[in-house]
Amino acid sequence: MRWRLLWLLCAAARWWGAGGKTLRGGFASAAARRDPWRPVAGFQFHGDHAVLCVRIKNVAVAVAKAARLHLFQAQEWQKLQNGIEDQSCTEKFSKAQLTMTVNHTEQNLTVSQIPYPETWYVFYVDKFTCEENYSESEDIQFEMVLLNPDAEGNPLDHFSAGESGLHEFFFLLVLAYFVTACIYAQSLWQTLKKRGPMHTVLRVLTVALLLQAGSALANYLHFSSYSKDGIGVPFMGSLSELCDIVSQIQMLYLLLSLCMGWTIGRMKKSHGRPLQWDSTPTSTGIAVVVVVTQSFLLIWEQFEDTNHHSYRPHHGLASGLLIGLRVCLALSLAAGLYQIITVERSTLKREFYITFAKACILWFLCHPCLATIAIIFREYQREKIITMGVILCQCISMVILYRLFLSHSLYWEVSSLSSVTLPLTVSSGHKNRHHF
Repeated sequence: MRWRLLWLLCAAARWWGAGGKTLRGGFASAAARRDPWRPVAGFQFHGDHAVLCVRIKNVAVAVAKAARLHLFQAQEWQKLQNGIEDQSCTEKFSKAQLTMTVNHTEQNLTVSQIPYPETWYVFYVDKFTCEENYSESEDIQFEMVLLNPDAEGNPLDHFSAGESGLHEFFFLLVLAYFVTACIYAQSLWQTLKKRGPMHTVLRVLTVALLLQAGSALANYLHFSSYSKDGIGVPFMGSLSELCDIVSQIQMLYLLLSLCMGWTIGRMKKSHGRPLQWDSTPTSTGIAVVVVVTQSFLLIWEQFEDTNHHSYRPHHGLASGLLIGLRVCLALSLAAGLYQIITVERSTLKREFYITFAKACILWFLCHPCLATIAIIFREYQREKIITMGVILCQCISMVILYRLFLSHSLYWEVSSLSSVTLPLTVSSGHKNRHHF
């Protein structure tokens, strides 16, 4: 029931904000008059032959209402909104960089001479938008297609400047997952079947990896369809978001459970006794509270910014809190592991905990660090830097953890890990020792 609710929330968020670059709907005079500063669309144009194509059905209604589309560059529009001068509605719209009069069944507007990719906002305006007098009128049914030039200079690319390259990135990522699965899947499955001392840890880690791979595949399928029609498959977008959220929760649960178990075990036991998970109310309570908090913030983030991918520049409150939570988790886990490392005498054990600490810090801090670094880049570059960077860093973190938990020498030196069980799960209860 819990995961079903999570799925419904994420799917609803994605559907409500279905942010394709082929838009269909109706230009409503009442809505434009009530909120004239709300754009119909936003798109990051680039190159010299970008095109805005509009198709309408009821031309007579559009002509009678003097329907127009006004295009503003994001920076210019922001200056108008924040300007000291008190300008009227008509005066503001008169300063649009481009204007299209909607009076034909199909019209194209070329956006050219763009020095660098930048967001443009499209506003619908008619004779009722800035006037006090208003009479009910029929909506203008439309289809709007926003296109950038492709490699040959033809306006056929549905991707905005901020999304270009993501399709190819997810293709390569899915290909890498497939090749890796072909090479290592059989040996990993045999290891899991032996149900050795790290069975529970490896099982949770493998589930998180499969969810990450599923998210990448869903994103690739969505972008493949999106490249053809500018809409994509919203269901696949929802599925990608869901897989990523559940994977983040799984990894948080795994890393926090292990680290909290070792830390609490160290605090309560003498140095001569082996470290092991001690599922006390304190450790279990901390794990549950943090996991629930991150789950809530991840779902809140979906509602706060629905036109996005799994990783993006952060502007909302939920995104900021999520960044703060990840930083706090990284610092707290690093502090706990540092206490263990400083009193540990065994060189192999220290190496084990140091490597584990690096994987934890990389997993939790890659997103905050990349979001901070992306600020120095232009807006259209930020989403790609964050998305690609976070996915690659988290893949590296998983590889480090796999190498760590599948290492024979470290297994038997850190023999206490043989009793590790995660909180809120059924204990494996395996006392025997099997070599892999």
